[in-house]
Amino acid sequence: MHKAEPLKLGTRGSPLALVQARAVAAALVAAHGWPEDSVEIVPIKTTGDKVQDRPLAEIGGKALWTKELDRALLARDIDFAVHSAKDMESIRPDAIALAAALPRADVRERIIGVSGLDALRPGMRVGTTSPRRAAQLLARVPGLGLVPFRGNVATRLARIDAGEADATLLASAGLARLGMHDVGAPIPVEAMLPAPGQAIIAIEARTGDDTVLGHLAAINDADAMTALVAERAFAAALGGSCHSPVAALAERDGADFHLRAEILSTDGQERIAAEARFSESDAATAAETLARTLLNRASPALRSLFVA
Repeated sequence: MHKAEPLKLGTRGSPLALVQARAVAAALVAAHGWPEDSVEIVPIKTTGDKVQDRPLAEIGGKALWTKELDRALLARDIDFAVHSAKDMESIRPDAIALAAALPRADVRERIIGVSGLDALRPGMRVGTTSPRRAAQLLARVPGLGLVPFRGNVATRLARIDAGEADATLLASAGLARLGMHDVGAPIPVEAMLPAPGQAIIAIEARTGDDTVLGHLAAINDADAMTALVAERAFAAALGGSCHSPVAALAERDGADFHLRAEILSTDGQERIAAEARFSESDAATAAETLARTLLNRASPALRSLFVA
């Protein structure tokens, strides 16, 4: 059994974040046979939750989801933090370790407001602030209008109902975790590759905190962690920022893993895609090599989105 005091789990306070935090707490309790009150969920308000009228890239990028949780973790106000992996910056502080990943959920996007991608036409308005989603949509349907959409799932759905856009995109995993399995239409990954880390719940703890890291290791899903390591290494090797459209998906394929990835111009008119196979031990190296391959094939204009 762990220390008498409950372990403190830090999380954002959105409905989806709290569902994910409860899933982690339940997994720990089940894995270790602990009492139900052995993990205390500590909601922490992040800047990303407070500022919802501008794209992340304009106000500080993905750190807006993590910096308050990082501060609480390093100050020992919490013992570990739970994140949606796709919302984490590619480069994280050395003092914080990626400790575990829960089994990956459905990686597909879902489109809401229209019957599917094929229903989109030039001039229609799609609500998104994701450069990746915007570029992928514009590659498919040049002439789409883009409306900035941020906020939690309920906020985005309400904006569609209010007619602020014709359609929007949300991650299948988040909708499913909220019990909204039937909202929207799924998009095959062949038509729209997800963000690095999409559908993975990631857990971080302080580097060197062997007790907490040991507790978390018991709930780590090895395949999800290998995929996450590869996808994050790919994004990190590209450089870039929140303005840079990047998609990547690593999946187990027999004894090895298969990584598909792409980089796009912001208007979607240039798209460079490639894939690689790798063993579990080579995840980061293979992903970094694939990133260099894509950059070498990109035009100077596209490369400039990633390499300073």
